[in-house]
Amino acid sequence: MTFDAFDVVAVPFPFVDRNAQKRRPALVLSGRGSLEKVEHSVLAMITSRKNPPWPLDVPVSDGAAAGLTAPSVVRMKLFTLDNRLVVRKIGRLSTPDRIAVQSALGRLLVLEATG
Repeated sequence: MTFDAFDVVAVPFPFVDRNAQKRRPALVLSGRGSLEKVEHSVLAMITSRKNPPWPLDVPVSDGAAAGLTAPSVVRMKLFTLDNRLVVRKIGRLSTPDRIAVQSALGRLLVLEATG
């Protein structure tokens, strides 16, 4: 299974404090082809807005397009996951939400060489 950047997928998230997992939404950040040969994707966590905010959280303004059932934010908690562990695609971020995520990623990652 391969995914496009800004697809919203359901993935198993482990709990830190116990030996269990729960399906949660996540945002695909890597483009089709970038990690396709190794069958992995780079993802960001999506969490409900009721959780305490983190710097760079991006509110999802169009939850219906993203396939989300509760008000949510994209959290800049990034990880790589084997595509075989993705349960399914549930939606896709709207264009305004994509732009907001790209802006947050630009602030998070230093992508320009400094001299």
